[in-house]
Amino acid sequence: MHPFLFIAGLAPLIAGAELLVRGASRLALSFGVSPLVVGLTVVAFGTSAPELAVAIGERLTGTDIAVGNVVGSNMFNLPGCLGVTGLIAASGLPIAQSLLNFDLWVMLATAFACLPICLPGRAIARFEGALFLGCYVAYATYLILAAQAHDALPAMSLVLAGFGLPIALVTLVTLVVVALRQPPPRSHR
Repeated sequence: MHPFLFIAGLAPLIAGAELLVRGASRLALSFGVSPLVVGLTVVAFGTSAPELAVAIGERLTGTDIAVGNVVGSNMFNLPGCLGVTGLIAASGLPIAQSLLNFDLWVMLATAFACLPICLPGRAIARFEGALFLGCYVAYATYLILAAQAHDALPAMSLVLAGFGLPIALVTLVTLVVVALRQPPPRSHR
């Protein structure tokens, strides 16, 4: 790839993500949503928007690095960005107790849910993509309801615990069993 094309494509992605994050953060904070919720939803989406655009572009052009792009980016974001920020911060990075009590566990559960897709010979089916997107929408909805202490929060919690979690677990176990029963992919020589 020509370096000029790389820069010409990268610059609008960065500018667009910056505008999205800045505008959405101001809007969310004006509605009284906490900075933690803004970071877990709006900023997370804004910083992932370039990866989403690149992944969609890769799929439309037929290249096969979409999953590697997303996984690699997220693998760098957590230890790389968080690590560098921790090094620069004079007194360290404060971590909200709610992050430790809930959001960290959701992140770990999501990482485990992604494991079946990473097995050899697997492809991410449309229903799996829809399931992951639905899980994120449910998580973001829960965060917003919790931040606002909304009346619908108990019902949302009940639906997630009694319906969403069991379906996600059954789907995860089913995907693992199906993936393990498939023959290993043939090597291309």
